[in-house]
Amino acid sequence: MKRSGKYLTPVIMLLIFEAVAVTLWLTKNNLFYLFNFSYIGLSISLGVFLYIKKYKYARRIVQLLVGLYMLIYLGLICNENMQIEGFWYYLFTGVFEAATIHYAVAKIFGPLIFGRGWCGYACWTAMALDFLPFKVPQMPRKKIGWIRYITFAASLIFVAALFLAKAGNIERIMFWAFIAGNIVYYATGIILAYAFKDNRAFCKYICPITVFLKPMSYFSLFRVKCDKEKCVNCGKCKRVCPMDVDVTDNSRKRKNGTECILCMECVKNCPKNAL
Repeated sequence: MKRSGKYLTPVIMLLIFEAVAVTLWLTKNNLFYLFNFSYIGLSISLGVFLYIKKYKYARRIVQLLVGLYMLIYLGLICNENMQIEGFWYYLFTGVFEAATIHYAVAKIFGPLIFGRGWCGYACWTAMALDFLPFKVPQMPRKKIGWIRYITFAASLIFVAALFLAKAGNIERIMFWAFIAGNIVYYATGIILAYAFKDNRAFCKYICPITVFLKPMSYFSLFRVKCDKEKCVNCGKCKRVCPMDVDVTDNSRKRKNGTECILCMECVKNCPKNAL
């Protein structure tokens, strides 16, 4: 890539988020959305810029900037349930706010552009799990990904039951569900990481959000591609991939293709710059 074009990607990322920010601000008549999506866009663009400058912890900075913002500010301070239960809650009430907008942008339609970028750069659960020592999987991938559909269904049933039972003060219940849900997610993620020697075991087998992310990311615009003329089939990219993706296959049907979180570890470690 020419030097003048190297920084086009972070600019494009910023413009995309600014477009979302301005659109939501004007349509919802709420200045919060301008701040929210501008902040996230700036954070991601900063990370991409730092990555281009070959800063080692570029992705980790984005994870902390976005993940802590959503967990602490939106979740704990603003009392918004940003987990999947919050999405179901707003969906049942017919309100296009908070969690429903978040899911539409980041986890349902966003993956058509960014793929599983949410998992690599913004998820507050993965943000903590990535500090654990098993950054590269040390055991073969398990065939238990079906568990994600159980947790997905359980979250839907939980919220549906609250509405059917006409539970009182449901908004407060949603807040405490956010607290309890995060505790369970972190505990489960840490246990699985040590059991399977894989920081991303929770993402691969348990996380209900991937039910949205996987099918949409199949059509992702941003993808890691391999230059077959440069590739020497050394296999290093596969060994360093935290999600077990075969990035040497450019087909959308490549092994674990919808699992790619755009962490770029394969790109950084390719000895021939083939990715």
